[in-house]
Amino acid sequence: MRKWFSSTLLILLFLSFLLCKDAVIEGAGKGLLMWYQLVLPSLLPFMILANIMIQTDTISLISRLTGPLMKRFPGVSGAGSFAVVTGFLCGYPMGAKISADLIQNGRISYTEGSYLLSFCNNTSPMFIIGVLFTRFIPDRHLHLPFFLILILSPLICGQLFRLYYVRKFKETFRFQPSSKKESPVKKASFAQTIDHALMNSFDGIVKVGLYMMIFSIFVCLLDLLIPGCGFWKIIVLSSLEITTGLSLLSELTIPITCRYILLMAATTFGGLCAVFQTASMIQESGLPLRPYIIEKLITALVTSLLTYLYLTS
Repeated sequence: MRKWFSSTLLILLFLSFLLCKDAVIEGAGKGLLMWYQLVLPSLLPFMILANIMIQTDTISLISRLTGPLMKRFPGVSGAGSFAVVTGFLCGYPMGAKISADLIQNGRISYTEGSYLLSFCNNTSPMFIIGVLFTRFIPDRHLHLPFFLILILSPLICGQLFRLYYVRKFKETFRFQPSSKKESPVKKASFAQTIDHALMNSFDGIVKVGLYMMIFSIFVCLLDLLIPGCGFWKIIVLSSLEITTGLSLLSELTIPITCRYILLMAATTFGGLCAVFQTASMIQESGLPLRPYIIEKLITALVTSLLTYLYLTS
């Protein structure tokens, strides 16, 4: 039954691509342009550098500096603190990628990787300031409190998720890797290390671009196929890709408080495109996707609540 359903859905999608080729071309162009202008220059250099740091002993130095600061809060190991730093500073899907890479390199346990994934895969400060605030929230007095809410929400929720993971797996995240199958850093020449980092990063950034293109096509197709421009249509379309979604939500004719709450929640969740990007980054590590989706929805709900409380206080 499931195979029949998926096959039918793919056939309908193929027909939609044929019949609405102008929308497909427009969506593909928009998605690739966003990737080229916003994501490629801001994310690829960090991907390459992070890969080199993980494959060399540089991460040990970073761990010594950031580990003691994050032992109590958010409660991670030394190596895990590197995922927190990159996840909050670099944005989707770096938090997921670094967590998965640390597991595969034997630097953290599977349990700690699951915990890190629950809160450190977020929208980057560059996107928050350069896109969300600049384009969609013009009230300057709201920028600092909204920025703090977007940073604190995943950290607050992360503590709740940490209790769950520690209780479920009965494991405390220590400074040293707790994986039973810890593997030492492979000895390789510096040229080989750079080459591996370049190829790994290239594979990751291309996946991100392709997912952005696909979901941008879906936005254009659904916009064409779903009649009208009602509230629920915009909610559905905005849940697909974050940049397009924020633009659609900003055009809603609703009270400004409600609009800001929706913008903040959408920024926290990141859209289904970010979910699929995350899935592509963690698939080889064995980290589950369903708990991550639930955790992101909970965090988006907390963000909405904190935004509401601030705006109505």
